[in-house]
Amino acid sequence: MSSSDVEILKRALDREKAARKQAEKILEQKAAELYELTQKLQHSNQQLESLIDEKTSELNGVFENIVDAYVVTDLIGNVLKMNEPAIGLLEADFEKESINIMNLIHPTEYDNVMASFQELIKHGSLTDVHVKIRTKNNQTKLVHINCSIIYDAQGKAKAAQGIVRDITKSNEDEKRLIESENRLSTLILNLENAVLLEDENRKIVLTNNRFCEFFEIPMTPEQMVGIDCSEAAENSKELFVNSQGFIKRVDEVLSRKEMVTGDELIMVNGRILERDFIPIIESGSYKGHLWSYKDVTLKRSYRKSLETQKQKYSSIIANMNLGLVEVDTNENILMVNQSFTEMSGYSEEEVLGKKASSLFLEEENIHVFKEQTRKRIKGESSSYEIAVRIKNNEQRHWLISGAPNYDIEGNVTGSIGIHLDITDLKSLEIQKELLLKQLARSNDELHEYAHIVSHDLKSPLRSIYALVNWLKEDNLDKYDDTSLTNISLIEETLEKMEQLIGDILDYSSLNSTNKEFTKINCNELLIDLIKVIYVPSHIEIKLNGELPEINGDRTKINQLFQNLLSNAVKFIDKDKGLIEVSFEELTTHYKFRIKDNGIGIDPAFHDKIFKIFHALNKNKDSTGIGLSIVKKIVDLHQGKIWLESKVGEGTTFFFTLKK
Repeated sequence: MSSSDVEILKRALDREKAARKQAEKILEQKAAELYELTQKLQHSNQQLESLIDEKTSELNGVFENIVDAYVVTDLIGNVLKMNEPAIGLLEADFEKESINIMNLIHPTEYDNVMASFQELIKHGSLTDVHVKIRTKNNQTKLVHINCSIIYDAQGKAKAAQGIVRDITKSNEDEKRLIESENRLSTLILNLENAVLLEDENRKIVLTNNRFCEFFEIPMTPEQMVGIDCSEAAENSKELFVNSQGFIKRVDEVLSRKEMVTGDELIMVNGRILERDFIPIIESGSYKGHLWSYKDVTLKRSYRKSLETQKQKYSSIIANMNLGLVEVDTNENILMVNQSFTEMSGYSEEEVLGKKASSLFLEEENIHVFKEQTRKRIKGESSSYEIAVRIKNNEQRHWLISGAPNYDIEGNVTGSIGIHLDITDLKSLEIQKELLLKQLARSNDELHEYAHIVSHDLKSPLRSIYALVNWLKEDNLDKYDDTSLTNISLIEETLEKMEQLIGDILDYSSLNSTNKEFTKINCNELLIDLIKVIYVPSHIEIKLNGELPEINGDRTKINQLFQNLLSNAVKFIDKDKGLIEVSFEELTTHYKFRIKDNGIGIDPAFHDKIFKIFHALNKNKDSTGIGLSIVKKIVDLHQGKIWLESKVGEGTTFFFTLKK
């Protein structure tokens, strides 16, 4: 081997040694780096294990303390894990019994749940799922579920987990809230008040039918939602009498944003509105406002009418001639009018606050006033007379009409009395009583005088009649026909005078009876009367129906029917006479009718025949007093009498007697 080869090999060996040394040096450096990295990795593993333990502990804490139910199941629904809220929600414990979540699904929800589970497998998670379940204790609940798939290290679906929240109550509350909102909306739409709710940007949130009617808007409330109201005042101003004032006031209220009540608006159509403004503030922030309009046209008109009436009656009370006094329950005077001050002589200041009884009444009359006060407290009204002493100590008589006074709750607070001074009337009443006593005495004396005169007149008449009769008998053969006729005329005249005296006595006695009214059966009375009076055979008296039973003086009622029937019999000139008696029942009276087919009475004399001594026929049996007696008897029984008649066709007398 040549030296050059050796040299080459030597140099190669040196390079190899140098390379080995360099490699060893690098290897040592890498080993040192690897050692250092190993140490760091061990430290990191320790930190990771610690962190895993910490997170595991936190997750366990969350799992144990989470408020909502947490459930882990396998992919066919068997429960692997659940927390205490889940046990309470499902009313079952997976550690004590096997639970498959699908068995808790409400039958009506099964298909929906299966579809949702397929979506979960496909997408890995589902949120906001609402499912109806049935617990172990057969309780139906509505739950909200957020769920996801749990994957293993290879990304394969291993299990499912979900947060389950019971929303049964909140769902019911939401339904009730919606129902309440619907009712409120319906109520607002049908309110008598017009309502307009605007947001902070003056966009309409809510209005109602009444608002559209008031402002003549051809839209429904639903169509108006969202409309900008910025120009609403300008568009509606012509509806109001003070159009510019309307706009100015709206701008003023909106700028202040303060509550306003009772703004009065007069519309050109005569309607009067009362407007309220309510700002809506939420957490110190302005959220909008509410306008409310009430139609007060009738109220304002009524108020004006009431004010007018109040003024009217205040004026009447102040100026009427009747004294008006208001007192409380302790008799203290609260109010008097001008007429009362004039009646009493006291000024208003002198009587206010004083007791009425001590101010006007004498000791013997105070009990009357006390009794009336007790009646007022019981709520009774009454009228009474009482003697009083006015300011000048003069005794006067007052008629007081008193009534209880009430407060707004219906409690008696006192009384109001209307006072009329009847002193002059009382004096007249006393005079009247004296006159009545004198008149009664005079009537008695007149009646007694009538009897005496009747007796004194009849005695000479009878004597004259006897003397004429003797003269006639003694000289019958001496008198010629003319003398005998004259003697007969004298006898007829004497008989008529005696009848006239008797009728006058009957007429004067009509008011002197002291008999009380009794029940009278008119049917029986007429039947008995027809048997007594003279009725020729060609005349028939007919009773049409059963006559009533009345209250009256039997003697005078008998005389009434007797005079009318006798009159009818006397003046029938037909070959076949008919007298009909009938009646009709009125509200307060009985109306009788006596109809004949006699000679009749000329209508010119209808108003005269009831006057005394007025005889239409110069009949020897007629004195002209009979119908006057009839009228007086009817008057005594508070009735009326009249007739209908035509000459030659008969007469019908009508008369009424009070029931």
